[in-house]
Amino acid sequence: MHINITPLAFLLYIISTSHASLAKNTKVTQEVNKHFSGSSHTNNWAVLVCTSRFWFNYRHVANALSVYRSVKRLGIPDSQIILMLADDMACNPRNPRPGKVYNNKDQAIDVYGSDVEVDYRGYEVTAENFIRVLTGRLPADAPRSKRLSTDDRSNILVYMTGHGGEDFLKFQDAEEISNVELADAFEQMWQRRRYHELLFIIDTCQAVSMFKRFYSPNIMAIASSQVGEDSLSHHVDPAIGVYIIDRYTYHLLEFLERVSPGSKETMEQLFKVCPKHQCISTPGFSTHLFSRPISRTLISDFFGSVRDVDVTDWSFTAKPNPEVVDTNKRTKASGNESANRRYSYSQQFVTKDSTSDRLGTVENTPHPLVGIASSIFLCLMVATVMKTLIS
Repeated sequence: MHINITPLAFLLYIISTSHASLAKNTKVTQEVNKHFSGSSHTNNWAVLVCTSRFWFNYRHVANALSVYRSVKRLGIPDSQIILMLADDMACNPRNPRPGKVYNNKDQAIDVYGSDVEVDYRGYEVTAENFIRVLTGRLPADAPRSKRLSTDDRSNILVYMTGHGGEDFLKFQDAEEISNVELADAFEQMWQRRRYHELLFIIDTCQAVSMFKRFYSPNIMAIASSQVGEDSLSHHVDPAIGVYIIDRYTYHLLEFLERVSPGSKETMEQLFKVCPKHQCISTPGFSTHLFSRPISRTLISDFFGSVRDVDVTDWSFTAKPNPEVVDTNKRTKASGNESANRRYSYSQQFVTKDSTSDRLGTVENTPHPLVGIASSIFLCLMVATVMKTLIS
């Protein structure tokens, strides 16, 4: 049977087919761009530091413990948290609630809890030890729990709280770390491939001055106050007679309590936490060293430990392998050695050598490059048809 197809109909068919292929390839490109616009880190760590001693600095210990509780709830395990507390408020003889630390006078949450793991305590919390933790320059006999065992795929949250001034943060009223020393420590981390991206948060007076000297890539910083401003406490607990949490950390935790593992909240939303009418001081931010837009940087990239799962529409069909039988059947099978053979875990999956003979025929969907090649070929055919029609 002879079918007449006009040149115009053929041309329309070619154009429609090419358009469909192009749409498919565009979708693939969008999915690729979406994947690479996110963080490519593979693990999360947190370094949480309270640098203050003495009972009247109760709030600084509560600050650090509150952030510790939040990052644990969002998925970072104790094995990947370095907690440094310069004083032990839970066991302080002035504490009317022994073994407990609260960040609210309502006593809703004991942030010390029964499962806290303090890695550096008391006089171990020094500027030197802090820098050694960051840079990995610890003694050979230092236990694993005191080490920041990160790599170039690690996202790190560094949170610090205590008493500070312009360009420095005090450690236990005995020494201080300067913004230059901190910036150089982060640069050593970058040179030694100890982080992928780093979020630095500091709640102290004149906090912005502590990140003014940063110069290493992929660092984002948040500070509770500007140069010349004090970072103020939030409220007093009459039962213990001291302030129990700072304003910026209080509102930070209030925000984090609404975040759950897998949430889509971004750093752009976090930057809006505690405006001046709440904090009294003016929070400051630094993103010029950070490589990604904050509107597409998830909070869970630093405060959580959520593993991404890529879902694809590629599929294959596998036939059941009759040799992989139930253990009971193999036990009852008669002296057939091949029937009684047990397969290891890895042998039960598809490999390059065993695809055809163990799992049968595998039907893969076409690779996206096939669609691109088809589009180019169809465009050439369209050009040829047009040239024929014109001539």
